[in-house]
Amino acid sequence: MHAGHLHYSSPMNTATTPMSCFTLTVSDHIAHLVLNRPEAMNTMHPTFWRELDEVLTRLHHRGEARVLLISSTGKHFSAGMALETFGGEIAMDDQSPEGRAAIFDMLADMQATFTKLESLRVPVIAAIQGGCIGGAVDMVTACCLRYATADAFFCIQEINIGMVADVGTLQRLPKLIPLAVVKELAYTGRRLGAAQALGYGLVNQVFDTPEALLAGALQCAKEIAAKPPVAIWGTKQAIHYARDHSVDDALKQMGWLQGAIWSNTHVREAVTAMKEKRSGHFTPLSPLQSFRELGS
Repeated sequence: MHAGHLHYSSPMNTATTPMSCFTLTVSDHIAHLVLNRPEAMNTMHPTFWRELDEVLTRLHHRGEARVLLISSTGKHFSAGMALETFGGEIAMDDQSPEGRAAIFDMLADMQATFTKLESLRVPVIAAIQGGCIGGAVDMVTACCLRYATADAFFCIQEINIGMVADVGTLQRLPKLIPLAVVKELAYTGRRLGAAQALGYGLVNQVFDTPEALLAGALQCAKEIAAKPPVAIWGTKQAIHYARDHSVDDALKQMGWLQGAIWSNTHVREAVTAMKEKRSGHFTPLSPLQSFRELGS
């Protein structure tokens, strides 16, 4: 297999995809994406963005994975953007209106990659140890659930290096924790520890060790993967729509959504499996096709 090529396992086996920034395994309908550059504190350089975008696109299209777990390696989850990139591969031209306009379009492209975490057809769980800094906060705020180790911390690092956080933190974090807390973190660049993050609801649970963190996150992933995939899809759709719309609009959307995906078969199977204390058997999400990939 070459880097970036995704291989999907059967439910009983594990397949590993080699990449330079990540390792991906798909087993028992759980996709597990691991940041694997601990020597560089899992910083985000152009290859990181390219590989992440490709992984998310393929997971979205294939439909076999029912949940995505993102974890990391080393002392820190991620130290955010690789700053040396902005003096090398990426040129930020602030000397002309045309150059500044190009900054807008470059940021829109980067934002779109993290938005794929939010729009992915399955829930996304982030397992965070150590530092979650700068761009890493942008990343995990686009996930559905966040679990952390006791030594984890979150930092909107951008203000400390003279810029505004620009890839989703300032847009998503206010939907997750009190606005005054967001402002304090964004204006000062202070660290938010795991205990405080738990109290504010940014993380769902705190674990003592990275091993316990991964076990807890995997347990949640297994529970999600045991549910009917289309019902999980619909639930994610409804929650995100309700977050950004009025109650009345969201209730109408809920009616249309439920009418579109309701399955008597799934309900009967879920109830029967619960009574019989066994795993349910559910239809996977359909693979997606793109007109760009069809024909010759």
